[in-house]
Amino acid sequence: MILFLTVLKIISPIFLLGSIGFIWEKAKVDYPIHFVTNLTMNISLPCLIFTSLMNSNVDHKILSSIIFATIITYVFLIIFCYGFVKIIKIDSPTFLPPMVFGNTGNLGLPLAFFAFGDVGLSYAIIIFAIMAIFSFTYGVWIISGETNLLKLFQEPIAWSAVIGGIFLFFNLKIPTFLSNSLELTGQIAIPLMLITLGISVARLNLKNITKGFTIISFRTIFCLLLSVSASMIFSLNEVASAILILQFTTPVAVTSYLLAERYNRSPDDVASLVIISTSMSIIYIPIILSFLI
Repeated sequence: MILFLTVLKIISPIFLLGSIGFIWEKAKVDYPIHFVTNLTMNISLPCLIFTSLMNSNVDHKILSSIIFATIITYVFLIIFCYGFVKIIKIDSPTFLPPMVFGNTGNLGLPLAFFAFGDVGLSYAIIIFAIMAIFSFTYGVWIISGETNLLKLFQEPIAWSAVIGGIFLFFNLKIPTFLSNSLELTGQIAIPLMLITLGISVARLNLKNITKGFTIISFRTIFCLLLSVSASMIFSLNEVASAILILQFTTPVAVTSYLLAERYNRSPDDVASLVIISTSMSIIYIPIILSFLI
């Protein structure tokens, strides 16, 4: 009973805020999702990433282990997912990116924060930053069919991760008045991301349920196995290991659908993956959490 209540305490704010967005959209109340997304991705989230990294007390050895564990996990995940895509003969540019990149931002960061506090959030942000770099380079390259490295240097998220990492590594600080302002701006990111996630899911359409369930089941199992293996190989501590596993088992990112829509890569199929994986996560994330906390 105590374990159940602990898990419920962690996930209830996440699903409550997501439900607000979902109900808001179904009630057909106007929600400026383009404005909110730009506000979050270009201002609030970069502030959250920078201040969290700057104020973090992550040991350099742990930091290096998390970075290498994340990179290695992504590399092997790409290899396994690519092989799976080829075996069942589905389109790589359409299905490979959503299989690789989970919702480490909208869902992963709040989940890490509510489950493990500021320390968990710091670890999760490191993993999220690496995911963003992979997504805006390899991910865009796969979907668009052309390299887009310049895109990475136009993303405030990437810059906030790099600058925040420098401040963390050299133990640098900024004036208190500026730090407080950036922290306050960053605090709006998590609730906005969760509400926007609910809005986005409510706007998507479901199709090809059987194929989607097969793809998501494979993805979830391999993300779990690879992240657990990486945490053991790199001897991550209990919290770092839990965050690595949670981040890699988050459902398919809504941004995968947005990119599929932008580059005309069967957006309806990708939307189905987002819906199916998000629905499945309601069941499996509490189970995973019960083993991690």
